[in-house]
Amino acid sequence: MSTDTTASVSTHILDTSIGRPAAAVAVTLAARSGSDAPWVTLGGSATDADGRCKDLPALPEGTTHVRLDFETETYFFDKQAEAQQDAPRVRDSGAFFPEVAITFAVVPGEHYHVPLLLNPFGYSVYRGS
Repeated sequence: MSTDTTASVSTHILDTSIGRPAAAVAVTLAARSGSDAPWVTLGGSATDADGRCKDLPALPEGTTHVRLDFETETYFFDKQAEAQQDAPRVRDSGAFFPEVAITFAVVPGEHYHVPLLLNPFGYSVYRGS
């Protein structure tokens, strides 16, 4: 929940290769206060069956930049094993992008919903509502 002095962040993941939410993807949230400040890892979560992270940590006052790190390699490796498909493998992993890091600027009082549209060989993000 955002306040007058803090921003808030939420996310979800849709696996566009199957048209379904991506469950059990680990997500880490980091923040910093200024372009030159060091990143501070605030904690993490994992997506639920609906592809949503409902318990990401709150952002501290003064946060100006946020980074969401999505652990996608394990997700695609598990999906590929389940499907037993003949899809091409990249470096013996289930995905070309083993992780996705999204960095964005925030201002106090705003909520930022940042969905990740994901497939084994590409991804897209946007600011949702």
